[in-house]
Amino acid sequence: MVGSYANGAGLGKKGAAEGKLDELRRRLGKAEGDPLRIAGVGAGAWGSVFCALLQDAYGRDHRDKAQVRVWRRPGRAVDRATAEHLFEVINAREGVLRRLIRRCAYLKYVEARLGDRTLYADEILRDGFCLNMIDTPLCPLKVVTNLQEAVWDADIVINGLPSTETREVFGEIGRYWKERINPPIIISLAKGIEASLDPMPRIITPTQMIANATGVPLENILYLGGPNIASEIYNKEYANARICGADKWRKPLSKFLRQPHFIVWDNSDLVTHEVMGGLKNIYAIGAGMVAALTNESATSKSVYFSLCTSEMIYITHLLAEEPERLSGPLLADTYVTLLKGRNAWYGHKLAKAELTLEMGDSIKGKGTIQGVSAVNAFYELLSQGSISVTHPETKKHVAPVELCPILKTLYKILIKRELGTSSILEAIRDESMSDPRERIEMAQRQSLYRPSLLGLPKVK
Repeated sequence: MVGSYANGAGLGKKGAAEGKLDELRRRLGKAEGDPLRIAGVGAGAWGSVFCALLQDAYGRDHRDKAQVRVWRRPGRAVDRATAEHLFEVINAREGVLRRLIRRCAYLKYVEARLGDRTLYADEILRDGFCLNMIDTPLCPLKVVTNLQEAVWDADIVINGLPSTETREVFGEIGRYWKERINPPIIISLAKGIEASLDPMPRIITPTQMIANATGVPLENILYLGGPNIASEIYNKEYANARICGADKWRKPLSKFLRQPHFIVWDNSDLVTHEVMGGLKNIYAIGAGMVAALTNESATSKSVYFSLCTSEMIYITHLLAEEPERLSGPLLADTYVTLLKGRNAWYGHKLAKAELTLEMGDSIKGKGTIQGVSAVNAFYELLSQGSISVTHPETKKHVAPVELCPILKTLYKILIKRELGTSSILEAIRDESMSDPRERIEMAQRQSLYRPSLLGLPKVK
């Protein structure tokens, strides 16, 4: 029966959720009657789904103990074609249709379908529709368009912004938090990096951007990544993830975030997971190109996979002294992103000439293609002669990017626009290409770690 709990099983789950909520509230020192305030910043597909998961788990049944709200910018209009499609989605789902009728919200979708009204992204998100994921209705969400109102008293902030927007928005948030006594916990979902070349080449990850912009200590800033596709997670496809960061919060948060269909483990290696989060988006664009150009050849895709993962391993050894192995959830996250994600979709569309580079990296219905900016950042960083490595064959000092032919090719396709998409096939079919195992062994054998790339002092 809809809305009831068969044999008390639902009540048991409700009680378990309340127990986890109470435990985290105690750790945060929340007083009775003072709800745990969770604020999502950014409302892309994954950011919206993540907040909707928390609303379903805690905000709906325990409103006196937890409140979930989402900030997104106002004023983004929904075009006529999207409004028409949204109307079809609503009418194809009886539960959604009944919910909108009960909330007296159905008529505006009829009017938008007829072209008599303009809908806005923040407006439809309140009803559970993310503009980047129209086909997967979510639960209704509290949406705030004033950033200060959204975050000023938040206990937990979810960064659902693209990495390219994280610094700017959290710079503004930092001004609102100047008078705060206790810093919030921040969980970043962003995947990507920035490269800073002056005075020394180094990367800046989203958690570092947030720390620099807000003054929140790094022990309170964590990264969550995992092998998941946002729409599938909300539809309760079984998935797992890792929350990475300092000991203080990662274990309590992994327990708080865990749900029967969404298992969250914890890990201390923040650097490797954030770097891999950026790298997988880069190589996913190439994976989409290879799939399109070879008519989904399993052999070609597997060759590409072996080559790109060896480059990823090589790069992480430059950035972490003892990086987490590319296995388990890290490998699975790479696999699913190369298989089915917006970056792979983008590469596929480029190769099929259904999109062009002139259209930019913010695509209607998909959001920001974060792999594009990551290509530029990693190439700029790894092309610096000041961080040279020894070439295994010539024994000469070269920039690290010279040992990453796929990254070089993607840079020439996407950033310099010197090559066409078919060049990715030439890169993986190069007869002089070394066995990817050799690149991995070299990364593990040589002392590649460059702490300066993270802004850390040189190891003596």
